Amino acid sequence: MSFISYLKDGINLGSIYAIIALGYTMVYGIAKMLNFAHGDVIMVGAFVILTAITKAGLSPVLAIVLAVVLCTVMGITIEMVAYRPLRNASSNLAVLITAIGVSYLLQNVALLLFGADAKSFVTVIDVPSLVLFDGQLTIKGVTIVTVLACIVIMIALTLFVNKTKPGRAMQAVSEDREAAQLMGVNVNSTISLTFAIGSGLAAIAGLLLCSAYPSLTPYTGSMPGIKAFVAAVFGGIGSIPGAMVGGLLLGIIEIFAKAYISSQVADAIVFAVLIIVLLVKPTGLFGKNVQEKV
Repeated sequence: MSFISYLKDGINLGSIYAIIALGYTMVYGIAKMLNFAHGDVIMVGAFVILTAITKAGLSPVLAIVLAVVLCTVMGITIEMVAYRPLRNASSNLAVLITAIGVSYLLQNVALLLFGADAKSFVTVIDVPSLVLFDGQLTIKGVTIVTVLACIVIMIALTLFVNKTKPGRAMQAVSEDREAAQLMGVNVNSTISLTFAIGSGLAAIAGLLLCSAYPSLTPYTGSMPGIKAFVAAVFGGIGSIPGAMVGGLLLGIIEIFAKAYISSQVADAIVFAVLIIVLLVKPTGLFGKNVQEKV
């Protein structure tokens, strides 16, 4: 039964990674940018929810809506101010350095506003636990909500990208930005929409992460953000189903590594998985080989 319990915990953690990875894979798939500040937007979303409930007295639902709206606006602003001027830069290194700078900026602003001490996150998801096997296995309500949210978000994003006009515009920009612009696609609006969706998902991920692990600091989103990037690469960055599968597998691997090997080397094992995947299948599990046009 302990194996099933660990598997349940792995799926819970993996679902959180998957939601974060979906934000990474959306931005990279469309804009070809690695937004390493994505993990810190998660932290901002969690702090907005906590502050809105404890200081402003808002209901959990209104606090979540406020966090999604503010993170969405933040994502659009970050893209316009930090990334858009560098979109045609001769080197991708400039964008990468800028992303790291934005990440540190968000962390330090959070330090100034909230301090370095860990804050206890409020109970937002109040769903009864599910008891199975005559009480031998208990699945917490937050785990059920997290897994369902991951599935719903993945299906919704897939339908949005494949069935809607903005989604088809995203596919066109991803395929060939210049050609899409010649065909009348507003590239700036499309990329801004992508950042908006990714940042809105980051707020949801912040809620689920801090509900499962109720401790919040300005650095809360850093490591989960990096691991979610690993999950996105694992599944095939740019692939929505790949981000979900990669996140789930990575969460399961991490929990089993902590349970059966050592909690001290679990993170090392997670990153070792990335190295192995890149050596065996550089495009990831669901990635496709793209031929360079000359």
